[in-house]
Amino acid sequence: MKNNMMGMWKIIHIPDKPPIPPNQQPTVNVLASVIDPKHANTLIRRLNQIAPFENLCHVKRIRKKHLEGGKTQLSVILCLASEDNSLLNSLPQDVQELSNSYQLSPFVTKVCKYAATSKEEWEEQCKLWPTSYHPPTYNIDGITGFSAEDSLSVFSFMKVAIELAKSGDGLIVNAAVIVDPSVQQIITNGRDEIFSWHAPTNKTCIRNDCIEQSTTLISHQSNGAASLITEVLPNASPGEPESLSYVVSCLNPWKWSEQRSDTANSCYWHPLRHAAVVAIESSADRDRRLFPGLGDAEEKSFETSQSSYVGSPVKRQKTSVANVEKKEADPPDMPSNSVPERPYLCTGYDIYLVWEPCIMCAMALVHQRIRRIFYAFPNPITGALGSVHRLQGEKSLNHHYAVFRICVPEEVLDIAGNSKSC
Repeated sequence: MKNNMMGMWKIIHIPDKPPIPPNQQPTVNVLASVIDPKHANTLIRRLNQIAPFENLCHVKRIRKKHLEGGKTQLSVILCLASEDNSLLNSLPQDVQELSNSYQLSPFVTKVCKYAATSKEEWEEQCKLWPTSYHPPTYNIDGITGFSAEDSLSVFSFMKVAIELAKSGDGLIVNAAVIVDPSVQQIITNGRDEIFSWHAPTNKTCIRNDCIEQSTTLISHQSNGAASLITEVLPNASPGEPESLSYVVSCLNPWKWSEQRSDTANSCYWHPLRHAAVVAIESSADRDRRLFPGLGDAEEKSFETSQSSYVGSPVKRQKTSVANVEKKEADPPDMPSNSVPERPYLCTGYDIYLVWEPCIMCAMALVHQRIRRIFYAFPNPITGALGSVHRLQGEKSLNHHYAVFRICVPEEVLDIAGNSKSC
């Protein structure tokens, strides 16, 4: 991958709900009129008194339109139109008198009935008539855009994932990289392992010595990212293929059913070992290695707490990105001699995937309390985060993450037909 190719990359936020074009959004008819700019303030104050917008608070009362020659045209909404759109029957008496006083010429136009739920949807609404947009109240990096430095960091981590996807003896599979964004550190990684030669001995792609290496901060330069790839990848036996996976597991979750286990050749396969699942398992193994004495204590504490609630309903605790960030920003005071706290799953971490995850992987990332998900190529078959479904917008879930797509040229994988560049 050439370094200058990263200049073509772009980060796009995938909202909880898909933006609806104006021709598909519910609209209502209103009566508006072109006005003299010098009467704008007087007319707006009077209209807000005699014809307030009770159910259209998101719609702006006035619209400014730039004409040729540098002139500006102002139009104001007078009131809602009647069902038959008749001008004579639509204007209330007070509005009719105001219209006559300023010699207005009412006309019927359309405005969107409901407030926009995303920036993309708001931009589409404004093509009909200006509306207001209130972004999500929770604070998460990237919702309102990335700085140049943050973008370079995101691109570097995605480059690690892409190189990992291509590292299997010329074969391309899905790859995942889990990152702690607070220190710009790679926690672990994983590749599709639905069909591989020789089952891994420790079921993870992290070597023992990688635990110490993971404390090294990733460089924002592309050469730093490339060097980190070499350190994180597992050793492959010389002369043997690392993987026989020739299709991305999330794109075709049932492809494994066409394979057959060959015990004579020591083949190993499992239909659930998608890249995200492998990375999650590797992260858990890392925690057990870094905190070897905390596992038993946590399990005993959990068993004790569960026994005290026997017979009572279990209440699911709902978490959000805002709560996670607040806990990270205001950590509780701990004595200097206290035992370091083991991370709770992948709370606050980001994950970088080459392909958009399927429902199974996306739900697994919900359970892991992932903070942000970045993927490069859409999954038009079973995509769970924008292409087919939008799991991040499911209100019944007890955790929600933010989702971003990194648009990259398809040449980064030297493939054609599997994905399209933006």
